[in-house]
Amino acid sequence: MARNIELLSRRNVAVPRGVATALPIFVSRAQNAELWDEEGQRYIDFAGGIAVLNVGHRHPRVADAVRAQLDNYMHVAFQVTAYEPYVELAERLNALAPFSGEARTLLLTTGAEAVENAVKIARAATGRPGVIAFTGAFHGRTALTMALTGKVAPYKRAFGAPVPHVYHLPFPVPHHGIEVEDTLRALHYLFAADLPPEDVAAIIIEPVQGEGGFHAAPRELLAELRKLCDEHGIMLIADEVQTGFGRTGRLFGIEHSGVEPDLVTVAKSMGGGLPISGVIGRAEVMDAVEPGGLGGTYGGFPLGCAAGLAVLDIIEDEGLLGRADAIGKRITGRLHELAQRSDLLPIGHIRGLGAMIAFDILESRGADTVAINGAKAVTMRAAEEGLILLSCGPSGETIRILVPLTASDAIVDEGLAAIERALRA
Repeated sequence: MARNIELLSRRNVAVPRGVATALPIFVSRAQNAELWDEEGQRYIDFAGGIAVLNVGHRHPRVADAVRAQLDNYMHVAFQVTAYEPYVELAERLNALAPFSGEARTLLLTTGAEAVENAVKIARAATGRPGVIAFTGAFHGRTALTMALTGKVAPYKRAFGAPVPHVYHLPFPVPHHGIEVEDTLRALHYLFAADLPPEDVAAIIIEPVQGEGGFHAAPRELLAELRKLCDEHGIMLIADEVQTGFGRTGRLFGIEHSGVEPDLVTVAKSMGGGLPISGVIGRAEVMDAVEPGGLGGTYGGFPLGCAAGLAVLDIIEDEGLLGRADAIGKRITGRLHELAQRSDLLPIGHIRGLGAMIAFDILESRGADTVAINGAKAVTMRAAEEGLILLSCGPSGETIRILVPLTASDAIVDEGLAAIERALRA
Protein backbone atom coordinates (compact mmCIF):
# COMPACT_ATOMS: atom_id res chain seq x y z
CA MET A 1 0.00 0.00 0.00
CA ALA A 2 3.06 2.31 -0.08
CA ARG A 3 1.95 4.23 -3.18
CA ASN A 4 -1.63 4.66 -1.94
CA ILE A 5 -0.37 5.80 1.46
CA GLU A 6 1.96 8.32 -0.17
CA LEU A 7 -0.83 9.74 -2.34
CA LEU A 8 -3.24 9.81 0.60
CA SER A 9 -0.73 11.88 2.57
CA ARG A 10 -0.41 14.33 -0.33
CA ARG A 11 -4.19 14.45 -0.74
CA ASN A 12 -4.72 15.31 2.94
CA VAL A 13 -2.35 18.28 2.62
CA ALA A 14 -3.64 19.55 -0.73
CA VAL A 15 -7.41 18.94 -0.51
CA PRO A 16 -9.80 20.30 2.15
CA ARG A 17 -11.21 17.73 4.55
CA GLY A 18 -14.75 18.69 3.52
CA VAL A 19 -14.21 16.72 0.31
CA ALA A 20 -14.63 13.15 1.54
CA THR A 21 -13.21 10.08 -0.17
CA ALA A 22 -14.78 6.77 0.80
CA LEU A 23 -11.75 4.52 0.30
CA PRO A 24 -7.97 5.12 0.62
CA ILE A 25 -7.42 3.87 -2.94
CA PHE A 26 -5.98 5.81 -5.88
CA VAL A 27 -7.02 4.53 -9.29
CA SER A 28 -4.54 4.28 -12.14
CA ARG A 29 -6.74 2.78 -14.88
CA ALA A 30 -10.20 1.32 -15.41
CA GLN A 31 -12.13 -0.66 -18.01
CA ASN A 32 -15.82 -1.62 -18.05
CA ALA A 33 -16.55 -2.90 -14.50
CA GLU A 34 -12.96 -3.23 -13.30
CA LEU A 35 -10.33 -0.82 -12.07
CA TRP A 36 -6.73 -1.02 -10.87
CA ASP A 37 -5.06 1.12 -8.23
CA GLU A 38 -1.63 2.73 -8.29
CA GLU A 39 -0.11 -0.44 -6.87
CA GLY A 40 -1.66 -2.73 -9.49
CA GLN A 41 -4.39 -4.13 -7.24
CA ARG A 42 -7.50 -5.07 -9.24
CA TYR A 43 -11.04 -4.23 -8.05
CA ILE A 44 -14.54 -5.06 -9.23
CA ASP A 45 -16.49 -1.81 -9.42
CA PHE A 46 -19.97 -1.96 -7.85
CA ALA A 47 -20.05 1.85 -7.41
CA GLY A 48 -19.87 3.05 -11.01
CA GLY A 49 -18.59 6.47 -10.03
CA ILE A 50 -21.84 6.92 -8.02
CA ALA A 51 -24.19 5.85 -10.83
CA VAL A 52 -22.23 7.57 -13.62
CA LEU A 53 -21.01 4.48 -15.46
CA ASN A 54 -24.08 2.53 -16.57
CA VAL A 55 -22.19 1.81 -19.81
CA GLY A 56 -18.98 1.04 -17.92
CA HIS A 57 -15.57 2.66 -17.70
CA ARG A 58 -14.18 3.85 -21.02
CA HIS A 59 -16.77 2.21 -23.26
CA PRO A 60 -15.06 2.05 -26.70
CA ARG A 61 -17.97 3.75 -28.47
CA VAL A 62 -18.00 6.62 -25.99
CA ALA A 63 -14.23 7.02 -26.29
CA ASP A 64 -14.39 6.95 -30.09
CA ALA A 65 -17.19 9.55 -30.17
CA VAL A 66 -15.27 11.88 -27.87
CA ARG A 67 -12.05 11.50 -29.91
CA ALA A 68 -13.92 12.30 -33.12
CA GLN A 69 -15.46 15.41 -31.57
CA LEU A 70 -12.08 16.41 -30.13
CA ASP A 71 -10.67 16.55 -33.65
CA ASN A 72 -13.27 19.18 -34.60
CA TYR A 73 -13.65 21.54 -31.63
CA MET A 74 -13.76 21.36 -27.82
CA HIS A 75 -15.57 24.53 -26.76
CA VAL A 76 -17.28 27.53 -28.32
CA ALA A 77 -20.18 28.11 -25.83
CA PHE A 78 -23.66 27.39 -27.16
CA GLN A 79 -24.71 30.93 -26.17
CA VAL A 80 -22.14 32.33 -28.64
CA THR A 81 -22.23 29.95 -31.61
CA ALA A 82 -24.47 26.87 -31.69
CA TYR A 83 -23.39 23.39 -32.82
CA GLU A 84 -25.20 20.32 -34.06
CA PRO A 85 -24.29 17.82 -31.28
CA TYR A 86 -26.21 19.93 -28.73
CA VAL A 87 -29.26 20.10 -30.99
CA GLU A 88 -29.08 16.40 -31.89
CA LEU A 89 -28.82 15.30 -28.26
CA ALA A 90 -31.76 17.55 -27.35
CA GLU A 91 -33.78 16.05 -30.20
CA ARG A 92 -32.99 12.50 -29.03
CA LEU A 93 -33.92 13.26 -25.43
CA ASN A 94 -37.12 15.05 -26.45
CA ALA A 95 -38.20 11.94 -28.37
CA LEU A 96 -37.50 9.77 -25.30
CA ALA A 97 -39.12 12.07 -22.72
CA PRO A 98 -41.32 10.16 -20.21
CA PHE A 99 -44.36 12.31 -20.89
CA SER A 100 -46.71 12.94 -23.80
CA GLY A 101 -46.66 16.04 -25.95
CA GLU A 102 -43.91 18.25 -27.31
CA ALA A 103 -40.69 18.47 -25.29
CA ARG A 104 -37.67 20.78 -25.05
CA THR A 105 -34.26 20.00 -23.54
CA LEU A 106 -31.80 22.36 -21.86
CA LEU A 107 -28.26 20.97 -21.59
CA LEU A 108 -25.99 21.82 -18.66
CA THR A 109 -22.99 20.37 -16.81
CA THR A 110 -23.86 18.87 -13.40
CA GLY A 111 -26.82 17.28 -11.68
CA ALA A 112 -27.14 20.10 -9.16
CA GLU A 113 -27.15 22.59 -12.02
CA ALA A 114 -29.95 20.63 -13.68
CA VAL A 115 -32.04 20.65 -10.49
CA GLU A 116 -31.48 24.39 -9.94
CA ASN A 117 -32.59 25.14 -13.49
CA ALA A 118 -35.64 22.88 -13.22
CA VAL A 119 -36.76 24.88 -10.19
CA LYS A 120 -36.06 28.16 -12.01
CA ILE A 121 -38.14 27.00 -14.96
CA ALA A 122 -41.00 25.86 -12.71
CA ARG A 123 -41.00 29.21 -10.92
CA ALA A 124 -41.00 31.10 -14.22
CA ALA A 125 -43.83 28.96 -15.61
CA THR A 126 -46.04 29.32 -12.53
CA GLY A 127 -45.02 32.70 -11.12
CA ARG A 128 -44.75 31.07 -7.68
CA PRO A 129 -41.86 30.64 -5.21
CA GLY A 130 -42.59 27.48 -3.18
CA VAL A 131 -40.91 24.12 -3.75
CA ILE A 132 -41.72 20.88 -1.93
CA ALA A 133 -39.14 18.09 -1.54
CA PHE A 134 -38.81 15.02 0.70
CA THR A 135 -36.87 13.81 3.70
CA GLY A 136 -33.97 11.61 2.67
CA ALA A 137 -33.75 13.28 -0.74
CA PHE A 138 -30.43 14.27 -2.26
CA HIS A 139 -30.53 16.95 -4.96
CA GLY A 140 -27.06 18.52 -4.67
CA ARG A 141 -24.71 20.66 -2.60
CA THR A 142 -25.25 24.16 -4.06
CA ALA A 143 -27.29 26.69 -2.09
CA LEU A 144 -30.68 25.82 -3.58
CA THR A 145 -30.09 22.09 -4.02
CA MET A 146 -28.68 21.87 -0.49
CA ALA A 147 -31.96 23.35 0.73
CA LEU A 148 -33.89 20.78 -1.29
CA THR A 149 -31.77 17.90 0.04
CA GLY A 150 -33.56 16.25 2.93
CA LYS A 151 -30.63 15.49 5.20
CA VAL A 152 -28.80 17.86 7.55
CA ALA A 153 -25.49 16.05 8.18
CA PRO A 154 -23.18 16.49 6.40
CA TYR A 155 -24.89 18.50 3.65
CA LYS A 156 -26.38 21.46 5.55
CA ARG A 157 -24.57 21.72 8.86
CA ALA A 158 -22.54 24.92 9.36
CA PHE A 159 -23.60 26.49 6.05
CA GLY A 160 -25.93 29.13 7.44
CA ALA A 161 -29.59 29.88 6.83
CA PRO A 162 -31.21 27.82 4.07
CA VAL A 163 -32.66 29.22 0.87
CA PRO A 164 -36.28 30.19 1.62
CA HIS A 165 -39.52 28.80 0.17
CA VAL A 166 -38.37 25.15 0.41
CA TYR A 167 -40.45 22.63 2.39
CA HIS A 168 -40.08 18.91 3.12
CA LEU A 169 -42.50 16.01 3.45
CA PRO A 170 -41.71 12.63 5.05
CA PHE A 171 -40.76 10.10 2.38
CA PRO A 172 -42.69 6.83 2.79
CA VAL A 173 -40.54 3.91 3.97
CA PRO A 174 -42.67 1.31 5.76
CA HIS A 175 -39.87 -0.15 7.88
CA HIS A 176 -39.15 3.40 9.06
CA GLY A 177 -42.78 3.66 10.13
CA ILE A 178 -43.86 6.02 7.35
CA GLU A 179 -46.61 5.01 4.93
CA VAL A 180 -47.97 6.82 1.87
CA GLU A 181 -50.94 7.95 3.92
CA ASP A 182 -48.59 9.67 6.36
CA THR A 183 -46.86 11.54 3.53
CA LEU A 184 -50.13 12.72 2.01
CA ARG A 185 -51.47 13.74 5.41
CA ALA A 186 -48.34 15.82 5.97
CA LEU A 187 -48.82 17.44 2.55
CA HIS A 188 -52.36 18.48 3.38
CA TYR A 189 -51.21 19.79 6.77
CA LEU A 190 -48.57 21.84 4.94
CA PHE A 191 -51.17 23.26 2.59
CA ALA A 192 -53.42 24.12 5.53
CA ALA A 193 -50.83 25.55 7.91
CA ASP A 194 -47.86 27.05 6.06
CA LEU A 195 -47.99 26.94 2.29
CA PRO A 196 -51.15 27.42 0.22
CA PRO A 197 -51.01 25.31 -2.94
CA GLU A 198 -51.39 28.42 -5.11
CA ASP A 199 -47.92 29.48 -3.86
CA VAL A 200 -46.24 26.19 -4.89
CA ALA A 201 -44.20 26.14 -8.09
CA ALA A 202 -43.06 22.53 -7.96
CA ILE A 203 -42.88 19.23 -6.14
CA ILE A 204 -39.56 17.47 -6.76
CA ILE A 205 -39.06 13.77 -6.13
CA GLU A 206 -36.57 11.03 -6.97
CA PRO A 207 -38.32 7.96 -8.46
CA VAL A 208 -35.85 6.00 -6.33
CA GLN A 209 -34.06 7.88 -3.58
CA GLY A 210 -30.30 7.71 -3.94
CA GLU A 211 -28.49 8.94 -0.84
CA GLY A 212 -31.71 8.32 1.08
CA GLY A 213 -31.30 4.56 0.78
CA PHE A 214 -32.57 3.37 -2.65
CA HIS A 215 -36.20 3.46 -1.61
CA ALA A 216 -38.59 3.60 -4.57
CA ALA A 217 -41.35 6.18 -4.54
CA PRO A 218 -44.61 4.18 -4.37
CA ARG A 219 -46.78 4.41 -7.45
CA GLU A 220 -49.78 5.48 -5.37
CA LEU A 221 -47.78 8.43 -4.02
CA LEU A 222 -46.64 9.53 -7.48
CA ALA A 223 -50.19 9.20 -8.83
CA GLU A 224 -51.62 11.32 -6.01
CA LEU A 225 -48.90 13.94 -6.46
CA ARG A 226 -49.71 14.10 -10.16
CA LYS A 227 -53.40 14.56 -9.33
CA LEU A 228 -52.68 17.36 -6.84
CA CYS A 229 -50.27 19.06 -9.25
CA ASP A 230 -52.91 19.04 -11.98
CA GLU A 231 -55.52 20.35 -9.58
CA HIS A 232 -53.40 23.26 -8.35
CA GLY A 233 -51.22 24.09 -11.39
CA ILE A 234 -48.02 22.78 -9.75
CA MET A 235 -45.08 21.38 -11.74
CA LEU A 236 -44.03 17.79 -10.93
CA ILE A 237 -40.25 17.38 -11.27
CA ALA A 238 -38.73 13.90 -11.52
CA ASP A 239 -35.10 14.00 -10.42
CA GLU A 240 -33.62 11.26 -12.61
CA VAL A 241 -29.98 12.20 -12.04
CA GLN A 242 -29.25 8.80 -10.48
CA THR A 243 -32.14 6.70 -11.81
CA GLY A 244 -31.84 7.70 -15.46
CA PHE A 245 -30.34 6.02 -18.51
CA GLY A 246 -31.28 2.44 -17.89
CA ARG A 247 -30.29 1.88 -14.28
CA THR A 248 -33.77 0.76 -13.20
CA GLY A 249 -34.58 -1.28 -16.33
CA ARG A 250 -36.33 1.67 -17.98
CA LEU A 251 -34.63 4.67 -19.54
CA PHE A 252 -36.16 6.78 -16.75
CA GLY A 253 -37.15 5.44 -13.34
CA ILE A 254 -40.51 7.19 -13.28
CA GLU A 255 -41.63 5.11 -16.26
CA HIS A 256 -42.26 2.21 -13.86
CA SER A 257 -45.13 4.19 -12.34
CA GLY A 258 -46.93 5.29 -15.48
CA VAL A 259 -47.03 8.82 -14.00
CA GLU A 260 -45.92 11.65 -16.29
CA PRO A 261 -43.82 14.49 -14.84
CA ASP A 262 -43.63 18.02 -16.22
CA LEU A 263 -39.86 18.34 -15.89
CA VAL A 264 -37.09 15.75 -15.70
CA THR A 265 -33.54 16.35 -14.48
CA VAL A 266 -30.79 14.17 -15.95
CA ALA A 267 -27.03 13.84 -15.48
CA LYS A 268 -24.57 11.14 -14.24
CA SER A 269 -24.77 8.18 -16.67
CA MET A 270 -26.01 10.44 -19.46
CA GLY A 271 -22.38 11.20 -20.34
CA GLY A 272 -20.79 7.79 -19.81
CA GLY A 273 -18.11 9.38 -17.63
CA LEU A 274 -18.09 12.94 -18.99
CA PRO A 275 -19.86 15.77 -17.11
CA ILE A 276 -23.11 16.67 -18.84
CA SER A 277 -26.62 17.19 -17.51
CA GLY A 278 -29.94 18.55 -18.60
CA VAL A 279 -33.58 19.40 -18.01
CA ILE A 280 -36.18 17.78 -20.24
CA GLY A 281 -39.56 19.46 -19.98
CA ARG A 282 -42.89 20.10 -21.57
CA ALA A 283 -42.40 22.64 -24.35
CA GLU A 284 -44.81 25.23 -22.98
CA VAL A 285 -43.16 25.03 -19.55
CA MET A 286 -39.59 25.24 -20.85
CA ASP A 287 -40.45 28.20 -23.06
CA ALA A 288 -41.73 30.23 -20.10
CA VAL A 289 -38.20 31.57 -19.54
CA GLU A 290 -37.14 34.56 -21.62
CA PRO A 291 -34.00 34.42 -23.83
CA GLY A 292 -30.85 34.64 -21.74
CA GLY A 293 -32.53 33.32 -18.60
CA LEU A 294 -31.06 29.85 -19.06
CA GLY A 295 -27.63 28.55 -20.00
CA GLY A 296 -24.07 28.30 -18.73
CA THR A 297 -20.58 28.66 -20.12
CA TYR A 298 -19.98 24.91 -20.37
CA GLY A 299 -23.63 23.85 -20.61
CA GLY A 300 -23.97 21.04 -23.14
CA PHE A 301 -20.28 21.19 -24.01
CA PRO A 302 -19.45 19.42 -27.30
CA LEU A 303 -17.49 16.48 -25.86
CA GLY A 304 -20.29 15.73 -23.42
CA CYS A 305 -22.88 15.88 -26.20
CA ALA A 306 -20.87 13.44 -28.29
CA ALA A 307 -20.62 11.10 -25.30
CA GLY A 308 -24.34 11.43 -24.56
CA LEU A 309 -25.30 10.50 -28.11
CA ALA A 310 -23.02 7.45 -27.93
CA VAL A 311 -24.56 6.42 -24.58
CA LEU A 312 -28.07 6.46 -26.05
CA ASP A 313 -26.89 4.30 -28.95
CA ILE A 314 -25.18 1.84 -26.59
CA ILE A 315 -28.26 1.49 -24.37
CA GLU A 316 -30.36 0.62 -27.40
CA ASP A 317 -27.88 -1.48 -29.39
CA GLU A 318 -26.65 -3.53 -26.42
CA GLY A 319 -30.09 -4.04 -24.87
CA LEU A 320 -29.07 -2.50 -21.56
CA LEU A 321 -32.62 -2.01 -20.29
CA GLY A 322 -33.17 -5.76 -20.37
CA ARG A 323 -29.66 -6.30 -19.06
CA ALA A 324 -30.46 -4.10 -16.03
CA ASP A 325 -33.40 -6.34 -15.17
CA ALA A 326 -31.28 -9.48 -15.60
CA ILE A 327 -28.48 -8.12 -13.39
CA GLY A 328 -31.01 -7.01 -10.78
CA LYS A 329 -32.60 -10.46 -10.58
CA ARG A 330 -29.17 -12.08 -10.33
CA ILE A 331 -28.08 -9.78 -7.50
CA THR A 332 -31.31 -9.86 -5.48
CA GLY A 333 -31.53 -13.62 -5.79
CA ARG A 334 -28.06 -14.01 -4.31
CA LEU A 335 -28.73 -11.42 -1.59
CA HIS A 336 -31.87 -13.29 -0.48
CA GLU A 337 -29.70 -16.41 -0.14
CA LEU A 338 -27.15 -14.51 1.94
CA ALA A 339 -29.91 -13.13 4.16
CA GLN A 340 -30.69 -16.71 5.28
CA ARG A 341 -27.12 -17.42 6.38
CA SER A 342 -26.46 -17.49 10.12
CA ASP A 343 -22.69 -17.20 9.62
CA LEU A 344 -22.97 -13.75 8.03
CA LEU A 345 -23.90 -10.34 9.36
CA PRO A 346 -27.70 -10.00 9.40
CA ILE A 347 -29.04 -8.25 6.31
CA GLY A 348 -32.54 -7.41 5.13
CA HIS A 349 -34.86 -4.98 3.34
CA ILE A 350 -33.47 -6.14 0.00
CA ARG A 351 -34.94 -3.80 -2.59
CA GLY A 352 -34.53 -2.00 -5.86
CA LEU A 353 -35.68 -1.51 -9.42
CA GLY A 354 -33.68 -3.09 -12.23
CA ALA A 355 -30.01 -2.94 -11.32
CA MET A 356 -30.43 -0.21 -8.69
CA ILE A 357 -30.18 -2.56 -5.71
CA ALA A 358 -29.72 -2.04 -1.97
CA PHE A 359 -29.92 -3.88 1.32
CA ASP A 360 -29.59 -2.92 4.98
CA ILE A 361 -27.27 -4.15 7.69
CA LEU A 362 -29.55 -5.10 10.60
CA GLU A 363 -29.08 -5.05 14.34
CA SER A 364 -30.22 -8.65 14.59
CA ARG A 365 -31.43 -11.39 12.29
CA GLY A 366 -35.06 -11.13 11.28
CA ALA A 367 -35.55 -7.70 12.85
CA ASP A 368 -36.47 -4.43 11.16
CA THR A 369 -34.07 -2.38 13.25
CA VAL A 370 -31.05 -1.32 11.24
CA ALA A 371 -27.46 -1.18 12.47
CA ILE A 372 -26.60 2.51 12.65
CA ASN A 373 -23.47 3.15 10.55
CA GLY A 374 -23.31 -0.60 10.02
CA ALA A 375 -22.57 -0.36 6.31
CA LYS A 376 -19.23 1.43 6.59
CA ALA A 377 -17.33 -1.54 7.99
CA VAL A 378 -18.76 -3.75 5.25
CA THR A 379 -17.60 -1.41 2.48
CA MET A 380 -14.11 -1.31 3.99
CA ARG A 381 -13.94 -5.11 4.21
CA ALA A 382 -15.26 -5.34 0.66
CA ALA A 383 -12.38 -3.18 -0.54
CA GLU A 384 -9.97 -5.58 1.14
CA GLU A 385 -11.70 -8.32 -0.85
CA GLY A 386 -11.22 -6.44 -4.13
CA LEU A 387 -14.66 -4.83 -4.44
CA ILE A 388 -15.60 -1.15 -4.60
CA LEU A 389 -18.89 -0.78 -2.75
CA LEU A 390 -20.81 2.24 -1.43
CA SER A 391 -23.01 2.89 1.58
CA CYS A 392 -25.95 5.26 1.97
CA GLY A 393 -29.17 5.63 3.98
CA PRO A 394 -30.24 8.07 6.70
CA SER A 395 -28.41 6.10 9.40
CA GLY A 396 -25.51 4.75 7.33
CA GLU A 397 -27.17 1.35 7.30
CA THR A 398 -27.52 0.67 3.58
CA ILE A 399 -25.26 -0.98 1.02
CA ARG A 400 -26.03 0.17 -2.52
CA ILE A 401 -25.02 -1.61 -5.71
CA LEU A 402 -24.44 0.28 -8.96
CA VAL A 403 -22.48 -2.18 -11.10
CA PRO A 404 -22.18 -1.11 -14.77
CA LEU A 405 -24.92 -2.61 -16.92
CA THR A 406 -22.21 -3.80 -19.30
CA ALA A 407 -20.66 -6.09 -16.66
CA SER A 408 -20.58 -9.80 -17.47
CA ASP A 409 -22.32 -12.39 -15.31
CA ALA A 410 -18.86 -13.60 -14.24
CA ILE A 411 -17.92 -10.13 -12.98
CA VAL A 412 -21.25 -9.72 -11.18
CA ASP A 413 -20.81 -13.11 -9.50
CA GLU A 414 -17.24 -12.26 -8.50
CA GLY A 415 -18.49 -9.07 -6.86
CA LEU A 416 -21.27 -10.93 -5.05
CA ALA A 417 -18.73 -13.45 -3.74
CA ALA A 418 -16.72 -10.53 -2.34
CA ILE A 419 -19.87 -9.20 -0.63
CA GLU A 420 -20.36 -12.61 0.96
CA ARG A 421 -16.81 -12.55 2.32
CA ALA A 422 -17.24 -8.98 3.57
CA LEU A 423 -20.39 -10.01 5.48
CA ARG A 424 -18.76 -12.83 7.42
CA ALA A 425 -19.39 -12.14 11.06
